[in-house]
Amino acid sequence: MITLEGIAKVYRTGEVEVVALRGISLHIPEGEFIAIMGPSGSGKSTLMNLIGCLDQPSSGRYVLDGYDVSALTDDQLAWIRNRKIGFVFQSYNLIPRASAVHNVEMPLIYAGDSQQRHERAMAALESVGLLQRAGHLPNELSGGQQQRVAVARALVTDPAILLADEPTGNLDSESSLEILKLLSDLNQQGRTIVLITHEPDIAAFAQRVVRLRDGVIVSDERQPQQAGEMVR
Repeated sequence: MITLEGIAKVYRTGEVEVVALRGISLHIPEGEFIAIMGPSGSGKSTLMNLIGCLDQPSSGRYVLDGYDVSALTDDQLAWIRNRKIGFVFQSYNLIPRASAVHNVEMPLIYAGDSQQRHERAMAALESVGLLQRAGHLPNELSGGQQQRVAVARALVTDPAILLADEPTGNLDSESSLEILKLLSDLNQQGRTIVLITHEPDIAAFAQRVVRLRDGVIVSDERQPQQAGEMVR
C-alpha cells in the first residue's frame, strides 16, 4: 500500500539547508491503522506532506498503491491526491455557506466527476452517521459533527488511504472520542488510516505507532490489542 525507501527531505533557503528527514524507510500494508508521533521539529509534518503527495522527497523512493510517487509530475500528483488520498485536518475547512452534503460533494466537483455525485455524498454522510444533517450548514453543527462531515468528504472519492492530521485537535474530549471511534470503525471495515498526532492517548487507538525524532524513525512498534481500550 505505502512503501517509503530511503526518503530524505532537505529544504534550502539561499545557502542555508535544513534536513527534515534523513533516510526514512517505512512500509504500511493495506488495512493498517498507524499513528505517526514526534515532538515539534521531529519531521512528522514533513513526512505527512510526503505521504499525502503535497510535497516530494529530495531523494528516495515512495510507492503508493502501486504508483511511484517520486517520479510523478505536478498534474499526476494532483490526480493521486484526489483519487487515492482522503485528508482530514485539525481545521474542518468546510465552506460556511454550503450544506453538509454540498461540502462532501466538493472533491467530486473538483475532479469533474458528476456521476451519482449527490448519491455518493449522501452515502458518505450516512457512513459517518450524519445522513439526517445533510441539509445543515456548518454553523448549525457541533464541532464533532463538522469533523464528521470532513471525514465524509475525505471518504467520498473512495481513497486508498485516509490521512488524518491531528483530527481531534480542535475538539473536546467527548467529540474526540467519537472521531477516534469512527476512525477505528472505518479501519475495521478495511480502510487504511495514517494518523498524525503528538498525544499518546490518541495514538493508542492505532494498531502500530511510529515515533520520529530529528528526522529519523526511533521506534516502530505494534500496539497490544487492548491498547486503546482504556481511552475508549
